[in-house]
Amino acid sequence: MSRVFKVVSMSPLPASFVEALLAPFKGEVGGEIRVVAVHGKPREEVLRELGDADVVIGDYTFKMRIDEEMCRAMKRVRLVQQPSTGYDHIDVEACARYGVPVANAGGANAVSVAEYTIMVALALLKRLFYAHESMLRGEWAQWNMMEMGTFDLQGKTWGIIGLGRIGKELARRLRPFEAKVVYYDKVRPPREIEEGLGVEYRSLARLLRESDIVSIHVPLTEETRGMIGERELRSMKPSAILINPSRGEVVDEEALARALRERWIAGAAVDVYSVEPPPPDHPLLRAAREGANIILTPHIAGANTDARGRIIEFSVRNIVRALKGEKPEAVVNM
Repeated sequence: MSRVFKVVSMSPLPASFVEALLAPFKGEVGGEIRVVAVHGKPREEVLRELGDADVVIGDYTFKMRIDEEMCRAMKRVRLVQQPSTGYDHIDVEACARYGVPVANAGGANAVSVAEYTIMVALALLKRLFYAHESMLRGEWAQWNMMEMGTFDLQGKTWGIIGLGRIGKELARRLRPFEAKVVYYDKVRPPREIEEGLGVEYRSLARLLRESDIVSIHVPLTEETRGMIGERELRSMKPSAILINPSRGEVVDEEALARALRERWIAGAAVDVYSVEPPPPDHPLLRAAREGANIILTPHIAGANTDARGRIIEFSVRNIVRALKGEKPEAVVNM
């Protein structure tokens, strides 16, 4: 009798859909793969299902947290596979204590986030949305835009906070624009990587002072929570723009709204929020309604169709590795 592997899915995908993704690999893993979907189920039921699970799929909506009690219930789990880059809803340290590896989707959406970041930077520099909305109102805003100022990316200094997979993909794509690229990361890579990417290291404080565009590409940790607050925003150039497609809690949202309202900086683009979706009275929504030079998007930078396909493909292959007894890739806690 062939073995039956059990996969518990905390994501809101139907169990039948996940089983269909894994079915082609039953010969490779040496057994059937049964998927149990627990998204939104009572905690007692989730804990019971975890008891004999072989693999757990994390919740890409981040609503179902994996805490220490859940880790303790994972008696034979070989892998928690998070089908996204972010994993701050998972207690990775508790998982490590119970010998459970946690993997994210690695750099599956790195290109998508890098392209998004350049797109919104150009839109802010060129005041694209102001031009579009003016035309819809029947206005010819050419002279207004000349007075406000529109700018090229060429010759500007772009500061990348976090030179991980996304930061590296962004740096590669910035080279044809002939911008100067500086970066800050708590772990400085070898000089040959810096030279290959065409980037120069800066302290965070110096990067903020020098840069015309600052983009954030760090995970949410206790170290990065509130990394950009009032002091940091006030240190930036009045002509600078800030782009955050990482995690909402990395930036003090009230301080950023004030920075835009009082013109400490010239503009911002935000894709992530401390509460998602943000409430109607969110400070950044209020700033946008008041006419601030800000682009707000609903956490889409790394969630386009191409990226989702790569995330699914990587997650499935990593689950298969774990079921075969092989070492999974992109493990973040061991």
